[in-house]
Amino acid sequence: MQNIEHSYIDVIYRVLESWYMRFAELTPKLIVGILVFLFFLITSKYLSIGAVKLFHKFFPKSQKEGSLVTLIGVFRFLIMMMGSFIALEIMGFSGFLWKFIGSLGVAGVIAGVALKDLVSSIFSGMLIGIDKAFKVGDYITIGNHSGTVQEIGFLTTKLITDDGKKAYIPNQVIFNAPFYNITASPQRKIILNFEIPADEDITKAQKGMLEVIKNLDSVDRLDTSEVIFTDLKQGNFNLQAKFWMKVGANMVQLKSEAYLKIKQRLDADNIQLVTPTSISITNGESFPPEHQDK
Repeated sequence: MQNIEHSYIDVIYRVLESWYMRFAELTPKLIVGILVFLFFLITSKYLSIGAVKLFHKFFPKSQKEGSLVTLIGVFRFLIMMMGSFIALEIMGFSGFLWKFIGSLGVAGVIAGVALKDLVSSIFSGMLIGIDKAFKVGDYITIGNHSGTVQEIGFLTTKLITDDGKKAYIPNQVIFNAPFYNITASPQRKIILNFEIPADEDITKAQKGMLEVIKNLDSVDRLDTSEVIFTDLKQGNFNLQAKFWMKVGANMVQLKSEAYLKIKQRLDADNIQLVTPTSISITNGESFPPEHQDK
């Protein structure tokens, strides 16, 4: 019996001795690893600022767009991740870490597929914040949606449309498709399209519409205002009126006033109007038909 108890004690002693030896061997690595992690933790702020300055040196435009705080946060996170991996490598835990990450591979694939759109929207929101293509209060056009930006979130950008509705646009849609920032331009150009039967006096209609436009109070750069023929389909002429709006003018009121007065002028000249096909707002010289409000 005593021999059995003595053998148990010997086994326990050898196990404890083995643990002690391993701990003694590991202690210097633990200390060095902790010191390395603390070094990255303390200096990450200054290293990230230096990295951002170097980034701005190679990409001067990013400095003008005011993305300093966001960039510092991104670089600081990357530096901390690098410091953590170096510390784990020194302490000898990197093998366990990679095995653990590998064991999550299948779950990661499943989660990646299931959360693909969610993750894409989050990263797109971060990139939108860094790029500063638009900000809260800007009037923008995204696909078939136009409105004032109310909030830029991680997942969606919220717009208040012209009719007062709140539209939620996924950030990945914004990042992967062209959009227009109307507010970014100090002036806006308005285009109104009208259809008039070909048997009407088209020249008279063109002259009358141009006179109406030039007499509007909120129209700027009168010498560039024009009314042109764009198409002839099924016996109807398409007339397009283009004019610039003054800075600070009310876009909705100007569109309403222009349409009403042109309609009154055409009625006074006994010219029949088929139907207004579209009204669009743009801030450039080219006017893609797919971005006209119908």
